[in-house]
Amino acid sequence: MMARSRMLGAAIVGVAILAALPGLLPTYYVELVTQMVIYALFAMSLDLLIGYTGLASLGHAAYFGIAAYAVGLLAVRLGWNFWLALPASLAVAALTAALFGLLALRARGSYFLMITLALSQVLWGIASGWRELTGGDDGLAQVPRPDLGFGIAIVHTTPFYYFTLLVAGIGMALLARIVASPFGHALRGIRESESRMRALGYNVWRYKYLAFVLAGTFAGLAGCLHVYFNRFVRPDTIHVVRSAEVLLMVILGGAGTLIGPAVGAALITLLQNVISGYTERWVLVLGVIYVAVALFAPRGLAGLVQDLRRRHGGGA
Repeated sequence: MMARSRMLGAAIVGVAILAALPGLLPTYYVELVTQMVIYALFAMSLDLLIGYTGLASLGHAAYFGIAAYAVGLLAVRLGWNFWLALPASLAVAALTAALFGLLALRARGSYFLMITLALSQVLWGIASGWRELTGGDDGLAQVPRPDLGFGIAIVHTTPFYYFTLLVAGIGMALLARIVASPFGHALRGIRESESRMRALGYNVWRYKYLAFVLAGTFAGLAGCLHVYFNRFVRPDTIHVVRSAEVLLMVILGGAGTLIGPAVGAALITLLQNVISGYTERWVLVLGVIYVAVALFAPRGLAGLVQDLRRRHGGGA
């Protein structure tokens, strides 16, 4: 009970700080925090697979990217408004995950990793090659930001920041609710021992499939926010590099915690923007950080914090 109260108090403080940032920071940093929130949702969606279901995917950018393209195409080519384009794009991400899940969940271990990579690269090839539809390597530009109607257009930095906080916050709250539900506990059981869960009468494949589709849908929500933020989308949104990047966010933060991947996403986004401003070898610096975390905090930053708390409590 006390732990829940502390978590609730920390969440309230965090929301209050985030809400106050536009009045305290220059526009550049407000946009940077907006990016952090979007990637935090993206990383948390992958954590539903890796940390709670035990499925390591290297193609999670597929759902992030296809939702981004869907919302862009519906808005630019067909002129759909926000209230139609966003739900339709989430449906596209969910259907893509449902189709890919039927194929990917036939494999296990490294084979599952490779088939998710291959499926993602199929979408990347379509986005790169179908220039008439997607713009190819030039991308799809001039994607309008949401117009909510009633004279409410989310155009400028500060309104879009609060819009992102609201939408991503709803997504994060739903993910937290899912992992805390009996469904989430069943996923943990499957991660620990599939044979034991089968013996208890659980349909393991069905649980894994639902987790796969849900993870893809939440990744699609992050992709929609991403394209609204940048106002364009390119094939690199679906590329394996994006999938590897979000995978590293989860590993760095600590899989199986939700908050860990969110922190990992925020940290990597911050470092990418800050370090790249000082050196062209910023990827090397990030690589050193990853190696250090792998050596000294194999359970990620969240695991490191938990270990330090146990040591402190034991010493007391």
